[in-house]
Amino acid sequence: MKVSREQMAANRRRILEEASRLFRERGFAAVTVADVMKAAGQTHGGFYGHFASKDDLIAATIADTLAGEGSAMTDVEAWTDAYLSPLHRDNPAYGCPMASLAGLMSHQSSEARAAMAHGLSTHLDRLADRVTATDAADRRRTAIGQWSAMVGAVVLSRAIDDADLSEELLRETRAWLAVARHDSTSHDRKDDQA
Repeated sequence: MKVSREQMAANRRRILEEASRLFRERGFAAVTVADVMKAAGQTHGGFYGHFASKDDLIAATIADTLAGEGSAMTDVEAWTDAYLSPLHRDNPAYGCPMASLAGLMSHQSSEARAAMAHGLSTHLDRLADRVTATDAADRRRTAIGQWSAMVGAVVLSRAIDDADLSEELLRETRAWLAVARHDSTSHDRKDDQA
């Protein structure tokens, strides 16, 4: 029985969604093609109608998952608070792919690393557009610093079994970023008045 183009596209979408969830939850090495196809409700044999290899799946998943990352970021403060929360920390399968997968990317194909680089660059551009610094270089630098602090805090908070320290990492990074945002806004106001 021939599958329609629409059904093929829907099947591919489901595979990418399940691969993204599984990779974020368990990492690349611990997830097999069979695991992904089972989670997507499809047979193992159907995989090769969509992807040439697991490496191809990983690259496509990274590109797809990061395509919309941060696009809903309208209120940076609220978005930061949600990102640096115990809920996000405790649910990597549904959280930020960068926090879950960045540490694993050095062992992936150049296509997968290129997809991560493209997604990261796009995300930094989105964040820089919402930063209040006056010139483009300052906005980019601020976005890189803020994003690095946020991802790092989530990665470290997940890496330890000390609940108090884990919570402290999230809480103090939120506080540090709030001060940095306030200082940046105050500095911009002084520049405007000069």
